[in-house]
Amino acid sequence: MPSTESFMRLALDLARRGEGRTRPNPAVGALIVRDGQVVGEGFHPQAGQPHAEIFALRQAGDLARGADLYVTLEPCSHHGRTGPCAAAVIAGGLARVFVGTRDPNPLVSGRGIEMLRSAGIEVTTGILESECRRLIAPFAKHVTSGRPYLILKSAMTLDGNTATRSGDSQWISNEQSRLFVHRLRDRVDAIMVGIGTVLRDDPRLTTRLPEGGRDPLRVVVDGRLRIPEDAAMLRLESAAATLIATTAEAPAEKVARLRAGGADVLVVPGKDGRVGLAELMRELGARGIQSLLLEGGATLNAAALEAGLVDRVMLFVAPKLLGGFGGKGIFAGAGVERLAEARLLEDLRVTRFGDDILVEGEVRPCSPG
Repeated sequence: MPSTESFMRLALDLARRGEGRTRPNPAVGALIVRDGQVVGEGFHPQAGQPHAEIFALRQAGDLARGADLYVTLEPCSHHGRTGPCAAAVIAGGLARVFVGTRDPNPLVSGRGIEMLRSAGIEVTTGILESECRRLIAPFAKHVTSGRPYLILKSAMTLDGNTATRSGDSQWISNEQSRLFVHRLRDRVDAIMVGIGTVLRDDPRLTTRLPEGGRDPLRVVVDGRLRIPEDAAMLRLESAAATLIATTAEAPAEKVARLRAGGADVLVVPGKDGRVGLAELMRELGARGIQSLLLEGGATLNAAALEAGLVDRVMLFVAPKLLGGFGGKGIFAGAGVERLAEARLLEDLRVTRFGDDILVEGEVRPCSPG
């Protein structure tokens, strides 16, 4: 008979089908199992639609009574656009519930589990918890801090360069890695670059997949509004908007022209012509952005890391050597003086994409003081 963990993995696979489509809600998957057989399944497709547990209950029907529920996230206990899932689970007559992780939302935070237990349902928590927590990391960051979950993505050669001395960087990573990045773009709410990247590469920042995909909001950090008015991202036929974050030093006439052309120009507090990134994160969070993919250059990467805004790093390493000291690195600036000051990564994962290696992990929060 399949194990508890194997059923939760199936629920995680279901949940991923809604990843990137559910904000302001998290992606959740659910299975109802009776006598070792799946009799109902579901995932949350988008806000306003039923939650995963409801789809599973509908599919299982009367077979839910006395059965087990596997759900990646604690069933909700409050009324939002839909009713509380914990109440629906109780009404469905489930005997046992296996939960991947508790809901970080202060409106729930254990209350759903207590509702189930108070109704006599046996509840087991923490099944594949790290995987379940990783899935909802953007939701957890946003619901507890009001800011987006920031993923810093970069590609480098084996000797630590992101470009040659002339700035040539296309392509360090291979085609398989680049396809994966486009799948990542399809799942995030926004993608962010600095003005240096725009001036150098004129990127579109779109999702390009064989089966199609969804473009994320494009965010450009441009403190003095140097973006060309004919930039490729400003001339796209895309459902996603382009937001240019600038400062009070931006020419008012250019702000007006860009806005008239359809761009969303956001004036953010800053200093010396540099956008205040913490203030920008708060503004993006207020607009409902939960996940933000940073594909910036060394200057923006360093500023985000220094400000403590980077939550996850995804680094593609290609088996190439540029040699010498003239190449470009992931971060600009002097960096830390002592190894003890280095930012540590945890929840590490390593994935092969052909000859490329993806190393990713959570940035451990700095200790107070």
